Amino acid sequence: MDAFAAGRLTRHLDALHSVIYFLPDANEKFGEIGLDSRTHYFASRSAPMGAVSANVVAATFYNFSPRLVAAAIPHAWEVSPPARVTRVRYQILASALPRVLGEQLTGSAEVARAATMLQRVAESVPFADGRPLYAGHAELPWPDTPIVALWHAITLLREYRGDGHIAALVTSGLSGLEALITHTATGMGFDPKVVRGLRGWSRDEWDAATEKLISRGLLGGDGDLTPAGTALRSEIEDRTDELGFPPWRGLSASQADELVDFAGKLRAAVLAAGVYPPGIFGPRHGQAR
Repeated sequence: MDAFAAGRLTRHLDALHSVIYFLPDANEKFGEIGLDSRTHYFASRSAPMGAVSANVVAATFYNFSPRLVAAAIPHAWEVSPPARVTRVRYQILASALPRVLGEQLTGSAEVARAATMLQRVAESVPFADGRPLYAGHAELPWPDTPIVALWHAITLLREYRGDGHIAALVTSGLSGLEALITHTATGMGFDPKVVRGLRGWSRDEWDAATEKLISRGLLGGDGDLTPAGTALRSEIEDRTDELGFPPWRGLSASQADELVDFAGKLRAAVLAAGVYPPGIFGPRHGQAR
């Protein structure tokens, strides 16, 4: 397995990780400890790092408006400490994942084997230097049920890759908002009609960043990526794949093939469950480039 294939595999596995942000159970259970639907996203994802400030969350998440983050953090820690938020998060997953995937797939030997393989991959991360979200999650204990252990392994690898992605974006000279706009323009992220609101940016901020990208020759006047913009996004994704590749090096060819096949089934099952709101993603969501 090369870096590109590992990156594509991680993106397909990500479908399972992201259900936690859209489950009705999450709104209900986090609501019981005082966290609304917007707040629990920031709190549950950053909680493994401890009671960090809004500035730390905005920096590590990168493409959210700092105002949006500040509306959730540190209020979340005043309502419920990080350890409690994390505990509730995993309780939600243990209850909801079997329903999302179905009891047959959840209890299958295939899930158990994939969880074991992906745990080994995640535990082979060589170091956590410069990977704050990964490092926080890596300190959590491994869940004792295969389906939740699978989710945890996928999450470790996702956050490891995501931390590397931020490094690639920083070296590319894109701000968080500029990164969001250019990624949306690829069609591989959120639908452009919904992404600005989801990430908390004003129309004026979005338009100003767009004009800056146009002046740099990365976007055309129609908002589409120019050849230079497309090349930059490809460079970012290539660098992200390279930075996320180290833990995957130990997989044999047969193990890699098995996980690729499993990831396809997993993604299909998640999408069939209807967890994600219709129309939320762009037309090329899930594609490698």
